[in-house]
Amino acid sequence: MTSTTKKNGRYGNQFIRNIAVSLLAEKLDLKVNYSSEKETSNLGIKLFSGEKIFEKTIILDEKNYFDNHFEVNFDPNKAYFQNKEIINKIFEFLHRETIMNSVIMHNPFKERYKNNNDAYIHIRLGDVASKNPGSEYYLKALNNIDFENLYISTDSKNHKIVTTIKRKYRNNKNVNIIERGKIQTIQFASTCKHIILSHGSYSAIIGYLAYFSDVSYPYYDKENSWCGEIFNIPNWKEIK
Repeated sequence: MTSTTKKNGRYGNQFIRNIAVSLLAEKLDLKVNYSSEKETSNLGIKLFSGEKIFEKTIILDEKNYFDNHFEVNFDPNKAYFQNKEIINKIFEFLHRETIMNSVIMHNPFKERYKNNNDAYIHIRLGDVASKNPGSEYYLKALNNIDFENLYISTDSKNHKIVTTIKRKYRNNKNVNIIERGKIQTIQFASTCKHIILSHGSYSAIIGYLAYFSDVSYPYYDKENSWCGEIFNIPNWKEIK
């Protein structure tokens, strides 16, 4: 049977892998056991699981994703499915009218959609702090917009990048650190009018589900980036 794992990547990577598999399962009527299915369901996204289980299982990755597959199960768990072609399919899926409506209805902060002038920043640090674009990127992005309240979520709230941004705006803006679980963080962040992302799949998901927001992301060198081609989204603004 086809199944996905929690072991190869955190929630953002699992989310992208799961939807990539779900799209094929929907096409082929495959039965699938998904990791983190409850969390994704709480976002309002139902992953497809059909009826068919086969004797043969093949490795599924970016290279053979668009091949014609017949009567096989998939082992997708060594791949991340973060090239431009697959990400485009995932983005299109998340912007289907039925999916959008479900995500919006499941969002406990849905009254904020189109009803605020707030800015949100996701600052990914932790194990990849050395690859963060730095406070200059976030400040430049903020300087490009007019906003009322500033919300920040981060895995390292005492890091210099975070304290620098807070210090910059503490006298004239209401600056808030979001300390919620991963699903409610996505849900709240995606309702903010202005969204400023870091690199990484979790950050990208916030942007994918921000249906009514303007989204900025930091320039990245595709040859040397630690994440895939997950930010090439129409109307998103790349900041160098």
